[in-house]
Amino acid sequence: MADPGTSAIGAVDGRMFIDGQRTGSRARQAVDRGWAGLPPVRRVRMLNQLARLLRERSRALAELESLDVGKPLRQAEDDVAAAAGYFEFFAGVADKVFGSSIPLGQGFLDFTLREPLGISAQIVPWNYPLRLASRGIAPALAAGNAVVAKPAAEAGLSILYLAELALEAGIPAGVFNVVTGGRETGAALASHPGINHITFTGSVPTGIAIMKAAADNVVPVTLELGGKSPNLVFADADLERAAASSASTLMQNAAQTCTAPTRLLLEQGAHDRFIELLATRIRAIRLGRGLDNPDMGPVVSERQMERVLGYITAGSRDGARAITGGVRAQARELAAGYFIEPTLLDRVERGSVLEQEEIFGPVLTVTTFESLDEAIAIANGTPYGLVTGVWTKDLSKAMTAATAVKSGQVRVNGYSVEGSIGLPFGGYKRSGFGREQGIEALASYTQIKNVMINYGPS
Repeated sequence: MADPGTSAIGAVDGRMFIDGQRTGSRARQAVDRGWAGLPPVRRVRMLNQLARLLRERSRALAELESLDVGKPLRQAEDDVAAAAGYFEFFAGVADKVFGSSIPLGQGFLDFTLREPLGISAQIVPWNYPLRLASRGIAPALAAGNAVVAKPAAEAGLSILYLAELALEAGIPAGVFNVVTGGRETGAALASHPGINHITFTGSVPTGIAIMKAAADNVVPVTLELGGKSPNLVFADADLERAAASSASTLMQNAAQTCTAPTRLLLEQGAHDRFIELLATRIRAIRLGRGLDNPDMGPVVSERQMERVLGYITAGSRDGARAITGGVRAQARELAAGYFIEPTLLDRVERGSVLEQEEIFGPVLTVTTFESLDEAIAIANGTPYGLVTGVWTKDLSKAMTAATAVKSGQVRVNGYSVEGSIGLPFGGYKRSGFGREQGIEALASYTQIKNVMINYGPS
């Protein structure tokens, strides 16, 4: 798959090799030789075995993820648990990919089959490599597809390890493959005529480029392109809980998370009290090396650090006020890393760069509103629509907001819950389309064939 001169590492027969075209050939052979034709219960067993291996090797995988991305070790361990959960969930549906029958009257039998697409290319970002790779690989394999995954150049170790574990779990060679490299490798994969489906998580410009490449081969795509998730906090909310949730947003992978509710919308009457509660929690966040299990680690690279600091500088020029943070960490023990003090910026104007663009770093911005209608208008006032948080004790207010906001998920009075891997996930507007997670994800990895039989008299 890789273009000439681009290194691509694939897992085949437990060995590593450098040859992207061989990866594509192995994947096609796996499809043609009947991975999809296996009795589904055999795929169930192999996916469950892979999940078991992930849980058994969770410490080693978490250490790789922490070293690659910089996140605290316990967060990386949560990511491994989520990855295992994806394979367990989709193992549970691998033998339940049903078609349906359609009545046409006596003498006719009509039914549908759900069939795999073929080879699914999975282009994975650096912020949650193992977790997001598993989110797409698990349903693809469960439905009978082969996969070629390309991790980000910044963080690919855990996905390579996953490929080794897949072989150990009994998944045939060529069914799950990994190619590594930079943008050239991703572009070659997206435009390859042997690919039958593409899943991409990342930036809007790259998503657009992938769509254009896929269009040349008429290949379907599933895109999750980030967000600018609003978090609506009304004056009647449990402000202590909402503040604790907002602070944890920064600690989770240094807010390098597409779902992070970093755009705080506060009802004016709750502003002063909420800012006080939140600032106290943010100032208590401990920074440190991921393997030392701090509250928050560094951002992934110097480039990312400079990008985030650039947004903070632009915000100050537009009148935003730093309540806390806003600079690179000054402590001597942090000087060698890409650490940014967790930041709370108040008085962020509607329509400003800070309010409109995804920062992807430990920065919370605050904009106030006076009414429910204004809150909804502000929430919908960006090109993104991935997740919205709502904090209120008023059920009518919560439901009005939930139905009016343009986002793929709405989370009321809580931002995370165990078992959320079963919930369909995806965006509106420029946050992308298609759904990952949940039963709905299978629609992205299957196609429907209709079969009509006339068994009556001529």
